[in-house]
Amino acid sequence: MISLELLSALTAGFLFALACNLDTVLAAMGQGARGIPLGLRELLTAAAVTTLVTFLSLTLGALGGSFLPPGLAGKLGGLALTALGLWYLLDFLRGKGEPVQEASRGWLALSGALAVNNAGVGVAAGVTGLPPLLASGCNFAVTVLALLLGRHLGRRLARWSRLSLPLSGVLLIGLGVWQLM
Repeated sequence: MISLELLSALTAGFLFALACNLDTVLAAMGQGARGIPLGLRELLTAAAVTTLVTFLSLTLGALGGSFLPPGLAGKLGGLALTALGLWYLLDFLRGKGEPVQEASRGWLALSGALAVNNAGVGVAAGVTGLPPLLASGCNFAVTVLALLLGRHLGRRLARWSRLSLPLSGVLLIGLGVWQLM
């Protein structure tokens, strides 16, 4: 039988993971719209990178760490997402798309930006006492689901493939600016 304390911790971990991964769905939509394949390796790498950074930030927060000024990690994540979006827009303006062989690098860059984005939330949640291992496990599962959902939704946008590169850039810039505010 599950104790009320464990159920409470699981609920908090799941809600934390949902909050951290709403932007993952949108960012993965951009990747899917661009037709960038998401194989098992890319999926697990993106989920592992974001979860590792999330775990480390939760642990840092749990250790009582206000090592970063409040809001700095969120702003760094916003800058990373904005930079990735600007990169996509520049590629579009130069008439350049991402070749399939560079797909893994694209997903890795995206997972890095999303991981930095999760760091600030992780430190804050860690300070509140959210168990790092449990919350990170929830984050891994929700990240996998968010990437798959976002990619699926993005592939539906593939009909407008010539607009997919600037659309994904605008989505990422919007996410980044939102994080900066």
